[in-house]
Amino acid sequence: MQASYAKSGDSVAKAYPNWVNYATMPYQSATHGDRYANNYANAVAKSYGKYENSGKMPVGAILAKDSFMAHPGGQVSPGPLFVMQKMAAGFNKPSGDWRYSMVMPNGSVFGVTNGKGSGNVAFCIECHASVDDQDHMFYLPEEVRR
Repeated sequence: MQASYAKSGDSVAKAYPNWVNYATMPYQSATHGDRYANNYANAVAKSYGKYENSGKMPVGAILAKDSFMAHPGGQVSPGPLFVMQKMAAGFNKPSGDWRYSMVMPNGSVFGVTNGKGSGNVAFCIECHASVDDQDHMFYLPEEVRR
């Protein structure tokens, strides 16, 4: 999956495998199409590991979630890479100044907030707005937290 995401040319898609994965194992994410996912954070976002006590992320914090589907019969297929990057104040008020992007398993970029295909990631903003009191971040299920 990682090599395919990296074909996008997105610097996050190339870097995220070297970041801390806060999931002890892949977990099923209902809000990401019931795909199995892992949650990574760059060094700027290290407070993500405090979960509900992480506070507001600083500019430059990046969260990445790679994903895959498990099918009946044991087949596995890669899913998208979901990315949140904290931008400067004023970038996009509805998103809490997060830039959302989605890289498809073939390396194509599906959408980027305030960029190409922005409408394709509008649902990310809408869903994450439900946790604006947590700086628009959802957290891992407790049973898979590092």
